[in-house]
Amino acid sequence: MRSMHTIHNRLFLLFLSCMMALLIIGGFLYYQKTTSIIHAKISDMAEKNISQTVGLFDLLLEGYDSITKSLNSNFELLRLLEARERPAEPTISGIHERTITNIMGAVFYSRDDIVGIHIITNAGKIYNYEKHFAGVIDMNYASTDWYSKLRQSTGEMVWLGLHQGSVINHMQKESVFVFGRQLYNLSTHKPIGIMFIETDPAPILAALSNVTISPNSRVYIADKEDRIVASTEKEGGLLPLFNDLPRPEGDEILVDDRTDELIVAGKAAMADWTVLGLTPKADISSEIDETRQYVFFVIIALVILSAALATLISRNIASPLKLLIREMKQVEMGNFRGSVNVKSFEEINSLVASFNRMVYRMDELIEGITLSSISEKNAQLQALQSQVNPHFLYNTLDMIYWMLDERENDRLGRVILALSHMFRYSSDWEEASKTTLRQELDQMRHYMTIIESRLEGRVSADIRVDSQWLDIPLPKMTIQPIIENAVKSGLEPLDHPGVLRLYTEAKDQELHIVIADNGIGIAEETLEQLRESLRERYPSRSDAGAAGSWGAAGPAGSRSKGTAGGPEGFRDNGPGTGVPASPQGNGSAAGGSAQSRSGGLRRGIGLPNVHRRISLMFGEAYGLRIESRQGEGTTVIIAIPLPTKGG
Repeated sequence: MRSMHTIHNRLFLLFLSCMMALLIIGGFLYYQKTTSIIHAKISDMAEKNISQTVGLFDLLLEGYDSITKSLNSNFELLRLLEARERPAEPTISGIHERTITNIMGAVFYSRDDIVGIHIITNAGKIYNYEKHFAGVIDMNYASTDWYSKLRQSTGEMVWLGLHQGSVINHMQKESVFVFGRQLYNLSTHKPIGIMFIETDPAPILAALSNVTISPNSRVYIADKEDRIVASTEKEGGLLPLFNDLPRPEGDEILVDDRTDELIVAGKAAMADWTVLGLTPKADISSEIDETRQYVFFVIIALVILSAALATLISRNIASPLKLLIREMKQVEMGNFRGSVNVKSFEEINSLVASFNRMVYRMDELIEGITLSSISEKNAQLQALQSQVNPHFLYNTLDMIYWMLDERENDRLGRVILALSHMFRYSSDWEEASKTTLRQELDQMRHYMTIIESRLEGRVSADIRVDSQWLDIPLPKMTIQPIIENAVKSGLEPLDHPGVLRLYTEAKDQELHIVIADNGIGIAEETLEQLRESLRERYPSRSDAGAAGSWGAAGPAGSRSKGTAGGPEGFRDNGPGTGVPASPQGNGSAAGGSAQSRSGGLRRGIGLPNVHRRISLMFGEAYGLRIESRQGEGTTVIIAIPLPTKGG
């Protein structure tokens, strides 16, 4: 759900929803309009088709009517027919019959669609002129329905409709359209017989097919008694109830779409026929369905195109903003070196340009603050380091005084050499006073050379450092002040040999340089004061050297070799500490000061000094940690970060 709240997804959904809404509304309106147009066009087309069909029927029937009229108005034909009714010589009868046949043949050949012409007189004489099976007559014709219709007519045209084969010649199986009338003597107006013509139904069926709109359309010609004259319905098909269908009264065309079929009706004036066209609405709907499918596929294609466009537009808007957000996170983590380069809308470009300028300005300000802070730290380091240089030199010269007094010239050479290395090391404060653990250990060894010579075996050192840590960086003069305080306040007061151990261990992403002694330890109150001084972020000038020693000094007035009073009664309390003896026997926590007889103070390197320099180099989480127990010894841990791989 969180991804749905991104600007990319929201813009995508917004654009896609708007486009889909427009497409759906447009598609629906287009479909409705198209459906309405299709219905209107189909109705118009059906109306025009049936109007044309009715007109064709009228023209066709007029032609057929003129044929029958031409025969009925032929005086020679009527005279010969009446003459044949009277007895005559065979020769004359034959001539009359040939003449009648010739007249019928002339009419037969006047049109291509005539299949047969038949005349039946009242006396039962039958005259035929037809294409096939001439003279083959169904003698039961008198009982047929068509014959009754013709006999009952009064001279008007009788349209007998379509028949499957000739109505009088059963040998003629082809479909025919039959019409006829009763023949009258033009002088007496008495009927002399009937005449009917059978024609090819193709013109009638062709005219009917003109009404069809779909393959399933049905067309019927019904007379005024609802009898079917002709139809396109296959034999055996289900016929409609014509009395339920609309019938036009005049020349109008009726269109009825209230049922499940489109019904179109027109009236042929010549025959008093009604032409009915019935088309299932399902066929009309199939065209609409095709239109609907087309609209559907077009909408799907447009939806896909809209999705692609929505994706493109939302990405063009969201991508620069994502880059801007990612760069903001980098700035949040402290990286001010990056910049965002995009080419997008003018407003976004302006926003990105403002952000780049802001980050550049912040980087400039932070760099200025950093340089100012570094300068301040270097000043603090220099102020702290300025306290370091002279201390040990004083005590060493005091020790040389005692050695010369006892004429220990060999040992004096080693001491002077160690002093020379130490003085040279402590005088070089380049590169912000950085050094390595290897150099600090060398300095410690020089210092221990002096201490072991001075204390004659009362103190020994055990150094065990993993070689992989020898090149780690440290502030200069980190280990020596701690060793100095351990020897002075922890090991010197012992009445037995003391051991100073230095080793390294990796623990919890930190490297611990451990300096432990088996000295007299530190009093609880003094230890708490020492820890409190380490916790102060900016110790005062007096506190900078006020917590550098621990343990207890020897008894008041005690004097051992190498510890008795120096020149002019100055008594050495250990290198770099200068702590005066206390009548109570407890060494002062002021490890960074020593008091001469004249009451003057001289400063030393206190543990807060070392702790502060480590914190300045590695961060506030690192520095010195002190544990001690009286009578057992003291442990100082120098905690620094583990070096990174490849660092």
